[in-house]
Amino acid sequence: MATAAKLDAIALLKADHRKVEDLFDKFEAAKGDDRRRALAEQICMELTIHTRIEEDIFYPACEGAVDEDLLREAYVEHDGAKVLIAEIEAGGPDDKFYEAKVKVLSEEIEHHVEEEEKRVEGMFSQARKAGLDMDALGAKMAAEKERLMTTYQASGLPRPEAPTLHGTSLA
Repeated sequence: MATAAKLDAIALLKADHRKVEDLFDKFEAAKGDDRRRALAEQICMELTIHTRIEEDIFYPACEGAVDEDLLREAYVEHDGAKVLIAEIEAGGPDDKFYEAKVKVLSEEIEHHVEEEEKRVEGMFSQARKAGLDMDALGAKMAAEKERLMTTYQASGLPRPEAPTLHGTSLA
């Protein structure tokens, strides 16, 4: 299998999608609070990094090349996910709504992935048709992903920023 550094932007993002889907499946099947917490933390880490590389690199490259409403919706979906990630990170398996929050996050991500990966009108399809340099974007995203992983493993996840949620604190 190709390394992330060799994947074009869309292949890298799709690989992230498959990885997170697998983690959600593992969470659903997991037994024991320690295992469930570890999987939820891994899901939160993967999604935090994924949203950062999309918001900082891929989405700005797509501006003017893909449907503007689709792009705005993606940002809002990210912010909704960030709220749940913050809640999951702050809680634990013994919290009353912990499993429900992970489940709803899974459902939100499933919808988001579908919007990005739709065959004809999806964001990825539109971006590819617009002629964006997917190899260059992929290389830049892979490097940033590696940097973020190293940073977050050392210091923990940052407080999420949700720019579409004006006046809302995710502290």
